[in-house]
Amino acid sequence: MTSVTPVILCGGSGTRLWPLSRSGFPKQFLVLSGSDSKQSLFQEAIERINAIGNQDITLGPTLIVTNEEHRFLALDQLRELPEIKATLLLEPIGRNTAPALTLAAFQARDGGSNTELDPILVITPADQTVQNTAAFVKALQECIAVVNADQSKKTIAILGITPTAPETGYGYIERMQEQGAHHEYTVAKFVEKPDSKTAQSYLADGNYLWNSGMFVLRASTWLAALKEFRSDIFGASETAWQGKSMDQSGEVSFVRPDTALFTSIPSESIDYAVIEKCPGTSFSVKMVELNAGWNDLGAWDAVWQVGSQDSNGNVTSGDTLLSNTKNSLVHASTRLVSTVGIDNLVIIETADAVLVADRANSQDVKHIVSQLDAQKREEKNLHRKVARPWGWYDSVDEGERFKVKRIQVKPGASLSLQMHHHRAEHWIVVKGIAQITNGDQVITLQENQSTFIPQGQTHRLANPGKEPLEIIEVQSGSYLGEDDIVRFEDTYGRS
Repeated sequence: MTSVTPVILCGGSGTRLWPLSRSGFPKQFLVLSGSDSKQSLFQEAIERINAIGNQDITLGPTLIVTNEEHRFLALDQLRELPEIKATLLLEPIGRNTAPALTLAAFQARDGGSNTELDPILVITPADQTVQNTAAFVKALQECIAVVNADQSKKTIAILGITPTAPETGYGYIERMQEQGAHHEYTVAKFVEKPDSKTAQSYLADGNYLWNSGMFVLRASTWLAALKEFRSDIFGASETAWQGKSMDQSGEVSFVRPDTALFTSIPSESIDYAVIEKCPGTSFSVKMVELNAGWNDLGAWDAVWQVGSQDSNGNVTSGDTLLSNTKNSLVHASTRLVSTVGIDNLVIIETADAVLVADRANSQDVKHIVSQLDAQKREEKNLHRKVARPWGWYDSVDEGERFKVKRIQVKPGASLSLQMHHHRAEHWIVVKGIAQITNGDQVITLQENQSTFIPQGQTHRLANPGKEPLEIIEVQSGSYLGEDDIVRFEDTYGRS
C-alpha cells in the first residue's frame, strides 16, 4: 500500500472576484463552480482529492493550510463533510505557497498524519474547479505511481492542463516527447505567463501545457529540495515550526507555528522557490496531462465560462430578469437585478456593493480592490453580513450615533464576555431562546422579549437552545466601531 496525505492550500483572498470574494470571506469558501452542487470550492477540493484512495492507496488525514483569520470558516465547512478527517495548519500571515507547503511537509513528517512519516503528498489549491472528477482522480493516481516508483525520492510530479486557448494568464510547462509507463512526460522547462503571440505559438506547438499548481511528491523530497534551492525559507520555516502550538476543536486539530518567527519567513511560491529550478538537477520533474474541464476561476470571465449558459449565453444566479441580454454574467445576492440590451457584461450585486464590468476586462477588478484598500474602505474586507465562529451578524442600518444589526447565534454557542466603552445596546429576541449575562445578572429571554445593556456594562449573549437564536441589536453611542470591544472571556481564543 502507498501512504498518501492530501494537502489543501487554502490561502489567498481572491481579489479579482470582488465584491463576492473579500479578504474576510475569500473565493474558496464560495459556491462558484457552476454545477448543481451547493458545495464551496473548498469543499469540492477536499472531496475531489480524497477520491484518489483505492486498494493500493491509503489516505491519511487531510492537511489544510489556511490563514488564522479563516479558521472558523474552514471549520464550519469541514463539519459539513463529516467523513473527512483533517488537521488545520494556521498561518498567522500569508507567506505564499512555499512556506505553506513546508508546514504541511513538517506535519506529515512529524505529526503522524499517516501510517509512515514520509508519505506522498498530493497538493492542490482550494479554489479551482474540475468538471470531470474521474479524469482528475486517474491523473493524480498516475502521478502517485510515478513518485512511488522512484526509490531515490528525487521525483516531483505535476499535473499539466491541456490548453484550450492561447491563454496569457497562466504559466506553461514544456514537456519532452517521450512518455513513461504511467503516461508521464519529463518536464523540459517552465515558462512565465506569455504575451498573446507567444501563447498562440505554444498552443500550435502542442508540447506546452498550463501549469495547474497541483503537485505530487514525498514530504522528504520537498524539504530536501527547499533546503537545496532556498535554504533561507527552509531554515526560517523550521524555526517557526519548532515553536508551534496545538489545540483541538471537536475532531479537528489546529496547529499554529510561532507567530513572530513565521512573519520572518520570506514570501515565495512553490514554483519560484523550487519547482522551476528542478529541471536539469538531481530533482526530476514529471508531468501527467489532465484534460478534465479545469479552471482556476481567476476572474469573473472564468466563472461565466464554467457556468450553465442559457440560449443567449447568459449565466445567472439569484433573483434576475433579463431582456435582450447576451453573453453576460448576472449575479444577484440580495435583491432583483434586471438588465436590458446589454452584451458581454459582468454584473455582481451584493448587499453593500455592485460591480459592473466588461467581461473581457474582468481581470482588472483588482484595480478597484486596490482603490478600496488605499481608501481603507471596509467593503474590501467584509460583507455587510459577517460570519463569526458563533454565527453571524448583518448590519442592516446605521446613521449618526446608531447602528442596527440582525444577529444569529448557533445552538449551544455564545459570544465573548465583553464590554464597550462608547456604546449601549438594546437587544430584542425575535427567534429562539437567549441566555443573557448583564453585569451581575443572568436572565433568559424568549421571543418578543428585550433587554438593555448600558455603556460600560460587562455582558454576554448565549444560545442555550437547540434552534438558532436571532436577535435585533440596536447600538447607540458616540462610537460604534467593531474595535470597541474589550473581551474578558472567549471560547474561540480571540483577544
